[in-house]
Amino acid sequence: VLFLAYFAMQVIYARRKYKISPPETTGHPEFERTFRAQANCSEYFPIFISLLWVAGIFFHQGVTAVCGLLYLYSRLKYFQGYTVAAQGRLAPLYTSAWLLWLLVGLALAGLLAHFLWP
Repeated sequence: VLFLAYFAMQVIYARRKYKISPPETTGHPEFERTFRAQANCSEYFPIFISLLWVAGIFFHQGVTAVCGLLYLYSRLKYFQGYTVAAQGRLAPLYTSAWLLWLLVGLALAGLLAHFLWP
């Protein structure tokens, strides 16, 4: 939640800096990149939280926590890279996508182990 608040504050600062009033979402390119980065991160947050929760309960809390921290770090780097230049988002984007797929695998492994083996 702190990450989402940080991202939202960056959009507010960009709005003030470039004098773009809500609900406008276009204007200066730096504002548009900041706005898009914040929206992208917000869109993936429910998926991340759901996978983190299921993997933590059914697989292993420690492994899941490490994956969660790495995901949050990669999303922070994604946000920072995207606000500077659109190409700056790519490496952290691939890292965060890989971590989401890893969490999917951990969640599935945990669910299968829980429900198929007594």
